Amino acid sequence: MMNQLPEESVLGGMINRILAVIARFAPGITTWRVRLHRWRGVRIGKGVHIGADVLIETGFPSWISIGNNVQIGMRSTIIAHYHGLLPKQEDLRNYVSVRIEDEVSIGAGVIILPNVTIGYGSVVTAGSVVSSSIPPLTLVQGNPARPIARCGIPLSFTTPLKEFYRKLKPLPAGNSTFVSRSGDG
Repeated sequence: MMNQLPEESVLGGMINRILAVIARFAPGITTWRVRLHRWRGVRIGKGVHIGADVLIETGFPSWISIGNNVQIGMRSTIIAHYHGLLPKQEDLRNYVSVRIEDEVSIGAGVIILPNVTIGYGSVVTAGSVVSSSIPPLTLVQGNPARPIARCGIPLSFTTPLKEFYRKLKPLPAGNSTFVSRSGDG
């Protein structure tokens, strides 16, 4: 038997979507936007910055986990499910489809698809489409997002840009450092 999406109440679904719309355009990159997404059920750590017009999973916000000190650029989209890619029913209580670990920097206009982990300190450049997990401290770009460099340090608001660039180590062309969620390559 094919898995089905869990049922959501009409009132709960309406409240969730109203909060999602308000969060997209509310002021407060570190305050109201973050708070509204938490109210929806998105698991969000401390020191998170969410840019304007960011769309975070409308149907199952609890399937998204965002770590500490994460930056999400404006007009990014995070999708936690497709109807054809559903977890087993018994796994739904604590299920996480998209995990964004601590110190991640996500550029403007990035699309993050279901069933990925973006590792600690990684950087996703503007306009990229993340369809596979990204190892820690990796800079990715493109559609689909591919690793182009190893980051010596995370890119944060307190990181001097020159220091970040100085510690980047380019990867050879064609190098694929992606790992599966289970870590077995």
